[in-house]
Amino acid sequence: MNPEEIIASGNLEMYVCGALPPEEALEIEEAIAAYPEVKREIELIEESLLHLAETVAPPVQVMTWTNILNSIRNIKPTEDTKVRTLNWPAITGWAAAILFMGGIMWMLKQTNELNNSLQVTTTENTVLKGEKESVENQLAENNEVLEVLRSKEYQAYTLPGNQAVAPEAFAKVYLNKTQNIAYIDIKGLPAPPRGKVYQVWSLKMEPLTPTSVGLISSENETSEGIYKFVNFPDPEAFGITLEPEGGSETPTLSQLYTLGMITI
Repeated sequence: MNPEEIIASGNLEMYVCGALPPEEALEIEEAIAAYPEVKREIELIEESLLHLAETVAPPVQVMTWTNILNSIRNIKPTEDTKVRTLNWPAITGWAAAILFMGGIMWMLKQTNELNNSLQVTTTENTVLKGEKESVENQLAENNEVLEVLRSKEYQAYTLPGNQAVAPEAFAKVYLNKTQNIAYIDIKGLPAPPRGKVYQVWSLKMEPLTPTSVGLISSENETSEGIYKFVNFPDPEAFGITLEPEGGSETPTLSQLYTLGMITI
């Protein structure tokens, strides 16, 4: 923190009263050594607290502990005997001053703890708000996918696995040919190895003409394992290949994982 932030934090008052934790007190001591304005603020706080104490306690001529104790004890010998007497006004005044200073220290400590608690609560609320928004967004996306699955405008197609590459693999396509929108479910595909990515292709069969629909990536994921693609040529078939990260201009047929015809 800069000097202005340190002064505004309220920690200087707690430092003067000895109410700061050791690590925070060390930070204040370093700031006092580094910033003259912080040192001056400490001096002003000390002067203010001493003034407050003096307004509660009766004045003494010399502000030293010896004189204070002598003032409290007020030992006065008499001619006949030496009798110890107590200066009760002084005792009462200084006791009030000590209690007053203790009250200030306690209030500063409570204020600091309250500020820390409020800061933690604010942080927790921010995190919870973010989590709530994330859950709401996920629910909205899931509802969108459910509407697609129920809609008559979408036709479902299965893309079986390539027997030579991944015989157990498969994917499902939910296609709206009118609007050229496709939702592709890849839960039947194995996770791509590091440095590789799945790429979806729209195919014309005669002659064979592949057009990239897009990459399977978090950018177009609408629900877990389901990806949305738009604006692609009318397909006669869909294929999914495994490509280097970033995709390819043409499909790597030796890494063709699934291929399925689109029938009307």
